[in-house]
This record gives sequence, structure tokens and C-alpha cells, in this order.
Amino acid sequence: MGDRDGSSASAASQEVPAPTPLLPLTRGEAVTVMSHFYRGEMARMAGWRDRIDRTSNWAITAVAAMLSLSLATPTAHHSVLVFAMLLVMLLLLIEGRRYRFYDVYRDRVRTLERCYVARTLEGHLAAEEDWAKLLADNLRAPRFNISLLGAMTRRLRRNYGWMYLILLLAWLLKITTRVLQPDEPLTGWRAPFDNLLASAEAGPLPGWFVLVFVLSFYAVIAWMLLQPDTGYDPEEGEVHV
Repeated sequence: MGDRDGSSASAASQEVPAPTPLLPLTRGEAVTVMSHFYRGEMARMAGWRDRIDRTSNWAITAVAAMLSLSLATPTAHHSVLVFAMLLVMLLLLIEGRRYRFYDVYRDRVRTLERCYVARTLEGHLAAEEDWAKLLADNLRAPRFNISLLGAMTRRLRRNYGWMYLILLLAWLLKITTRVLQPDEPLTGWRAPFDNLLASAEAGPLPGWFVLVFVLSFYAVIAWMLLQPDTGYDPEEGEVHV
């Protein structure tokens, strides 16, 4: 009797299938998974792209407001434009951080479009699909593709470089044009350099210090613009998703 119960119990345990992970079993199910994954990554990419555009819009609005405020009347101080340079740099830093996240999701979307969708439309898929393994590794341990400096350089080349050029030209116009300067700090237009130093003063800061600061600031910007675009760098750290 005991042997009969033991054999029936073992037979019942053999009949119960072991739990399996929820993985696609057919080609149609795999295509469904890929389509939903593509839509999800597109939504992530679009969300981070919207954040990037918002930061750019803030920077453009700030530049326009500071230009209007500084160039409106001779009594408006030129330090407003110097403050605008620093404010735009802060926005560039924020946008660089956002661009790093956007670049991760854009790279995933482009991998699917280039290696799966495009090859599907061509009518065949290669036997070796290394791109799928790379994409799976990226999902298991997401990492940034670009450094913060590289991201800031990209945004500087595309948008912020023009803003900084406009701010520099406006600042030079402000401190060198007679009608845009109050009468008090001027030392006479027969001494252009002395007048330039007097016009560049900002509160307790002498004119030469402000000139050196602005020149150094734009030297850093020029250095950033000259940095090569290194592309993917596996040492840039993990993405917190």
C-alpha cells in the first residue's frame, strides 16, 4: 500500500510541468515583444528630447531678456550680459546631463531601426545577430555612451555656440559704444583703451579683471569647441534607469 502511494505520488510529480519564464515561444510572440520594446524606447527618447528642448528654450529666453535689458538704455549695466554668460553655462551643464540620458535611448532606437527594422524591410536577416546581444547587455547594465564634457560640446556646437557669440558681440558693443554708456565712468574718447577699462568696470571689480575674466571664459568655450567627438566610451559610468 505504501509503495503504491509512493509510486502514484512520484508519477503525479512527474506530470506537473516545471514553471517556465515568460519568454516568447513563437516568432510572432518575439515580434510582439520587439514592437512593444521599440515603442517604449521611442517614448523614453522623446521624453528626454523634450527635456533638452526645454533647456534650450530657457537659454534662448534668458539671452533675449538680458539683451533687451542691457541694450535698452545707457544706464543698464554691462554686467547683465556677463551674468547671462554664466546663466547660459549653467543651462548648458543641465542640458549636457540630459543629453547623456537621451543619447542612451536614441542609441537603442537606432540599433533596432538599423539592425532589425531596416534588414526586415530588405527581406532577410543575417544569421549572426551580434547587435541583439549588445542590446541585451546594454539593457542588463546600461551605461552612458558619452561623457558630460562631450555632451556639452555637442550642444555647444549645435545651439549654445551661437548664443555665446551673440552675447559676446552685445557685450563688446555695450562697453565700446558711446550712446550705450553713461557719462560717469568715461575718461574721454581720446584714450580708447582707458575708456574701455573704465567701461568694463563692474562694482568693486576693476575693468582689467572683468576683461580677463570674459576672455578666459571664452577661451574655455573655444577649447570645448575644439574637443574631438570621441563617440562611445564604455568607461562613462552606469545609467540610473
